Amino acid sequence: QVHLVESGGGLVQAGGSLRLSCAASGRTFSGYAMGWFRQAPGKEREFVGAITWTGGNTYYASSKKGRFTISRDTAKNTVYLQMASLQPEDTAVYYCAAGLGPPTSTTLSRGSWGQGTQVTVSS
Repeated sequence: QVHLVESGGGLVQAGGSLRLSCAASGRTFSGYAMGWFRQAPGKEREFVGAITWTGGNTYYASSKKGRFTISRDTAKNTVYLQMASLQPEDTAVYYCAAGLGPPTSTTLSRGSWGQGTQVTVSS
């Protein structure tokens, strides 16, 4: 069973940066995609991006390209979300997800999820 634990959330000022981590366990992840979603208060869950575990290929939601970078460390079984130039509208709970298949929101939506980590951006 896949187990995902996010960390690294917190309070940051507008314009700042933050790196989230997602520690994965429970199986080997060859063939898996892993990635991130976020959900702001009162809004629907939003796909951020994904990465293939084996090749490290990335795929981002069009609105997230440029400020968000996903990477992974296979030795540590950890996926990262580096966020830059954060704005108050980036305030949300950020969730890590993993699924077997290509690096798409559909793959991740059907897979395993972490509990989420809160990111708050103050103006």
